[in-house]
Amino acid sequence: MPFPVLIIKQQISLTVLVANEALTGTMVVKTSKRPVNLDLNQVLAVNLQNPVAIASILHRLSGVLIFVLVPVLLYLLQISLASEASFDVLVKGWHQNLVLQALVFVTLAGLVYHFVMGCKHLLADLGIGESLEGGRRLALFGMVLAAAGIVCSLLWVMS
Repeated sequence: MPFPVLIIKQQISLTVLVANEALTGTMVVKTSKRPVNLDLNQVLAVNLQNPVAIASILHRLSGVLIFVLVPVLLYLLQISLASEASFDVLVKGWHQNLVLQALVFVTLAGLVYHFVMGCKHLLADLGIGESLEGGRRLALFGMVLAAAGIVCSLLWVMS
């Protein structure tokens, strides 16, 4: 009758050695089907070939970007609402300050991408694009639509 003798944790998988007394004391090795931690390079190599994974990763990054930049935009809003003079300074500085323009563009780009991909996720929740091919098509369509929106926001910021 087999019984566990020793549990050895190797780098990648967990191997359990089982001794069987009936078979002259020989050791039988059984490999576990437990999940394995993969190297980041392996994860990136697989996921960068899949548009659904790229869309999902960029959606999360745009959410983090929005979270970080919203307080800065709220500060700019506070400055613009403080007085008429501060509003005029901000509007005049808008065309001269590339850092301010870049800040607003990056925030708008994050908002546009996050909004479009959020709509994609809502469509998936409704059952649209749940198949593998449908998800790929919807992700590619969302990325093209988001790219068009980002280009429009760039043109608006630069005007």
